[in-house]
Amino acid sequence: MSRAIAPALVATLLLGTATSAPLGERLAPCLACHGERGTSGTEGVPSLGGQMPDYVVTQLFQFRERQREAPPMNDMASALSDDDLRGFADAVGALPAPVPAGGPPDPALLARAQALVSKHQCKSCHGAELTGRDALPRIRGQREDYLKAALTAYRSNARPGYDPAMNEVAQTLKDDEIADLAAYIARL
Repeated sequence: MSRAIAPALVATLLLGTATSAPLGERLAPCLACHGERGTSGTEGVPSLGGQMPDYVVTQLFQFRERQREAPPMNDMASALSDDDLRGFADAVGALPAPVPAGGPPDPALLARAQALVSKHQCKSCHGAELTGRDALPRIRGQREDYLKAALTAYRSNARPGYDPAMNEVAQTLKDDEIADLAAYIARL
């Protein structure tokens, strides 16, 4: 999201929170960046469609409590009640799953990435189809740039997880492996 747009969207969302506007109105600024139909068209901003509501609640809580730093999300979440967290999470979970971008991976990438998914047991947490479960996120069809940035941040511990599993898994990933995983998962 552009830095010029972010303050206006945060102000709109916070104003909606203060006036108890309906959830749909309050969710509109979120969808402006994260995608109205569940697929983000904004560089660096994740697609939220089909995301696990328990995962979304946890992330919004972490933003609200500043356990995870990601402006403007921290400002947006600061005024959300626990009930708001659940309402937003349920609304996001009801959005259609993201539409994969980039076409199918080439056979060499496919083989490398599938070997990495197996080696690092991605499916044991994120599910057989990488669609998430419970408080674990859907990663299938996520934006490639976002996946790459998230894996890199987990590797450097710049992004602490509420569970250290991702940080531990990412420690051994090389740059080219992160690129392969991100390209493959984004195209599923």
